[in-house]
Amino acid sequence: MRPRLTLRLKLALVALTLLALPWAGWRYVQEMEGFLLEAQQQALLATARAVATALHDRPQLMHLQPPRSDAAREAVEENLRRAAEQAEKSGQPVLVEEIGRESGAPTGQPEAEIGAILRGLERSTSRIWVVNRELKLLALAGSLKPAEGAGKAAGGAGGSTEMWRRLLDFVVPQPTENFDEALDPDVLATGREIAHALLGAPSTRLRASADGRVVIASAAYPIWSRDDVVGAVVVEETTNSILAVRRQALERLLLTTLAAFVLAAAVLLGFATRLSSRIRRLRDEAEGAVDARGRLAHLVAGSRAGDEIGDLSRSFSAVLEKLAQHHGYLESLAGRLSHELRTPIAVVRSSLENLGLEQDAQQRRVYLARAEEGLARLSKILTRMSEASRLEQGLRNEARVRFDLAAVLRECVEGYRLAYPRREFALSAPAGALEAEGSPDLFAQLLDKLVANADDFGAAGTPIRLDLQRADGQARLEVSNSGPLLPREVEGRLFDSMVSARGEQAAGEPHLGLGLYVARLIAEFHGGRITAANLADGSGVRVALTLPLA
Repeated sequence: MRPRLTLRLKLALVALTLLALPWAGWRYVQEMEGFLLEAQQQALLATARAVATALHDRPQLMHLQPPRSDAAREAVEENLRRAAEQAEKSGQPVLVEEIGRESGAPTGQPEAEIGAILRGLERSTSRIWVVNRELKLLALAGSLKPAEGAGKAAGGAGGSTEMWRRLLDFVVPQPTENFDEALDPDVLATGREIAHALLGAPSTRLRASADGRVVIASAAYPIWSRDDVVGAVVVEETTNSILAVRRQALERLLLTTLAAFVLAAAVLLGFATRLSSRIRRLRDEAEGAVDARGRLAHLVAGSRAGDEIGDLSRSFSAVLEKLAQHHGYLESLAGRLSHELRTPIAVVRSSLENLGLEQDAQQRRVYLARAEEGLARLSKILTRMSEASRLEQGLRNEARVRFDLAAVLRECVEGYRLAYPRREFALSAPAGALEAEGSPDLFAQLLDKLVANADDFGAAGTPIRLDLQRADGQARLEVSNSGPLLPREVEGRLFDSMVSARGEQAAGEPHLGLGLYVARLIAEFHGGRITAANLADGSGVRVALTLPLA
């Protein structure tokens, strides 16, 4: 069975796209980390340059008296590896003079001068050491670890904060201050930055500590004596400060993303819930609008909302209203057809019965004529029932030509004066041509429908007025007659299919409420619109036709 994806589930899946925000933030933090690392290396290089500048052109400081024996030399090298630990404990530069004194090696005063220079430049979290051309360590000052208690966080955190810290440590590890900062035995021989500095080129390098717990950034700068490189200054510092900044940035990013995700998910869930409830309510109203017998029980209340669901509800309401009107007509169609067909059928039946009984030839011709009149009326009813459908099909293939509305109107009015000799026609039309695109025959058929309707409803002895004029780049034709007003129940839908306001009048002619509907179809074919309204003085009805000019 295919799983059902509800609207809320789909919007929840859409909310997952917000997970792209942490990725974008992580990429930004990585770029920021690279920028800070580059800035740190440049700062270390500037410090190394300052120390090297103080040692330039002082070659006597770069020479040490070698130990008297190999054992003494090995002791010095062993003590050099413990130089970092001593510097951390004492907070003072560790000089080769002091180390050599412990090993019994001869010492001198140059190392003391180097120590004085380093003492003025050392920083709390950086280590500075000086080597000569022979890769001999002359002096070392500072420590890579912060001062005691400087890196400790404030205590007293609550349980939720502690859990959050543990979760954050799992995602972004906390930089550690517990690492081995002792110099590797081969750091002088394998240091790429030292080799480049002794060749005369300042250089930077990233390397791991002896135990691999932290990353150490180092910068080396050459010490010059005239045109020769006699040594190098190396400044080291861990990247823990950058890692701390990165951790803070990622912590804020994680908190912001989590809050944004929760807020967006809540908003989307609430919006989806409201949207789903509106759709379900519309569905229930649409299903309840039709009862079990197929009858329209009630109409859907059109929503006033301006969104798509509001438009859908209003469309449902309009469709159901039209269906209700059509359904009402279909319910009355049987009675209407029975009323229209009863008289001609009765005339035909009675005429045929009398025709069979009557022996007089003259009287038989009278009965035969009545039967033919009844059959003609039945034929006219059937013709009018199919007139609208034939017209709708014919409009699709009707050719469009340019024709003069005023000329067609004058010709038709002349014919109406002959067809309706008891009715007066008042025509008002411009002298010039009013050309439109369409069919002159269909336009004449439209006029026939309007004039026939005006004659049926017009009071005896009153004229039918036809007024054609140009208005705002369009042609406007008004057909007015004096007589009864439009009933309220047909206002606004007089031109719909099978709508009639005749009632029981004009019983001699069949009327199925299709004449004005045909007139509307022809008006729409010409790109116009047709309306009907009562005259302002309450004396009759005016039908207005508006057509675009060619």
